[in-house]
Amino acid sequence: MDTPPGHISRRIPVPPAFEEVFTHFYFAANKSPHGISQTLLLSYQMIMVFNFGTPVSLITQQKEEVSIDTCLVVGPIRKAFDYTLPPGAEMLVANFKGDAFYRCFGVACMEQAFSGHPDALLHDNCFIELWTRLSGLGNEERVGHILDFCKPYIRERTVGRYGLSERALQMNHKKQFGFSAKEIARYHRFLKAIGMIERFSSGASRVDWFEIIHECGYYDQSQLIHDFKHYLHLSPTKYLQFQQGICNPMP
Repeated sequence: MDTPPGHISRRIPVPPAFEEVFTHFYFAANKSPHGISQTLLLSYQMIMVFNFGTPVSLITQQKEEVSIDTCLVVGPIRKAFDYTLPPGAEMLVANFKGDAFYRCFGVACMEQAFSGHPDALLHDNCFIELWTRLSGLGNEERVGHILDFCKPYIRERTVGRYGLSERALQMNHKKQFGFSAKEIARYHRFLKAIGMIERFSSGASRVDWFEIIHECGYYDQSQLIHDFKHYLHLSPTKYLQFQQGICNPMP
């Protein structure tokens, strides 16, 4: 994806010891005199957004605008959404992996698909305290500080138990991840289609939609179109046209 002038963005990898907790960190800043609007592709992850500059605007599927002044916890991200980096914006995003947010901070937020100010998450207001500590640091130091902050909260994954019914397993999966196994399988199919489209568009050949349908396990073209409209509110051809303005959060 081409980067607009003045838009600074990069992924920050995590140490091997934290690869089961975070997929990566993402830093973005706007040094231009104009606002930069992007669409964040769904990731089925919980994300924690820290803003250290001009408030960032997030537009929900209901067209409501949420201003991120300091920090915000959102997810799991089931649908794409738009966000705007105004001039002077500077944000750092922690992308949790799988059930890691649940293992760090408990099940309540996952059950509610938590999206709100983190003051409501823990009574001691520790995320605001964390933001205050991070605000005076550089990016690499910020990432290290967040990793240290999460260490005391990380719980090991629950060992699977024999004798559970299929329904019990499904309920346990949704409780710990915030979504069903069927839902994430559909997402992985869609993500594979996105990857194939990007490979076609970056090469010299035209997009072979029938190859994408076959390789990704879609029944037909209408099912592929249905998934794109479900997740992005765009048809596959419209996605191809506007993909320069879509940010893929997956590494």
